[in-house]
Amino acid sequence: MKLKMRSLAAACALAAAAAVPVAAWAQARTFDLQSVFGLQVPSIGPSPVKWAERVALMTNNEIRIKVMGAGEVVPPLEVFGAVSNGSIPMGFDWIGYWASKIPVANLVGSMPFGPDPELFLGWMFKGGGLAIIQKAYDPHNVQVLPCHLVVPEAGGWFNKEIRTPADIKGLKMRIAGLGAKAMEKLGASVQLVPAGEIYVSLERGRIEAAEFSAPQLDAGLGLQKIAKNYYFPGWHQPASWDSIIINKKVWQSLTPKQQTAMTEACYANITYNTFDQINAQVDAIEKIEAAGVTVRRFPEPVLAALRKASHEVMEEEAAKDPLFKEAYQSLSAYIKRYGRWSELQSLPRAN
Repeated sequence: MKLKMRSLAAACALAAAAAVPVAAWAQARTFDLQSVFGLQVPSIGPSPVKWAERVALMTNNEIRIKVMGAGEVVPPLEVFGAVSNGSIPMGFDWIGYWASKIPVANLVGSMPFGPDPELFLGWMFKGGGLAIIQKAYDPHNVQVLPCHLVVPEAGGWFNKEIRTPADIKGLKMRIAGLGAKAMEKLGASVQLVPAGEIYVSLERGRIEAAEFSAPQLDAGLGLQKIAKNYYFPGWHQPASWDSIIINKKVWQSLTPKQQTAMTEACYANITYNTFDQINAQVDAIEKIEAAGVTVRRFPEPVLAALRKASHEVMEEEAAKDPLFKEAYQSLSAYIKRYGRWSELQSLPRAN
């Protein structure tokens, strides 16, 4: 009898143990996410995939996210609207793409002649930046999670040498964000061409110049096969943010623990992608040079003209939108105060 009771108890224990994963599986939820980028694009392509993997790990597979590349459900520049109306639960973006709907997204996507990555990171999570941005997203039914910090970009690819500000006049250029508005002030004709169409647009002469990102990403698009002048610095995007965007109803349906896991997964994603990008840029520049491209710096008079135009643009945008103004003043004050640390710590570099 005792043996039978022990066998019965053991069987019950085994059944209970087997029931745990079944219950957990029953609670698992799967969400679709579409990126505005192709998943094969270096760094930003796999970024949401790595985030999804971290979320699954941190939630013990309670949350599974299926990541899709640009255009798999909607065109890249329609991702925000699709997340807002619930057609897609989640998206991955460059924040500045949504400036027509959210003016402050332009500033947060990148501030011309603005903060370096370290300062932008501090302002976002400790300087009040994220709270300002979320106020702008709330009316659109979207939760924003800054999730990928892009290192300083290149100034762009040009079919001709840029010697003076006059060389910008009439130039057909792919450029996004506030930098596009600054280029317009100098007479350029700007276009916002999705990443996957930049190569063809340059090749067919629809544009004469283009900026996209840092050398690692630019080389991945193959732009060195077409344009032969590659300019630095990336005055228009000394640092910029990509984000996970989540439909508010979806976000609110998650438990606090699941929301925390998604946020913490973004912190890990930012860290990984930062060191990954830093490690890749010089190799990319050498690859670009090997393709016959001349790597140049913009002449100082050109940078001075771009700085002046950028300041005018940001003042104009601040006058039109209260949240843009709030973010601009907050970020400028943060740069001025906390940038002192970087200035005091700067070291002379050997040639």
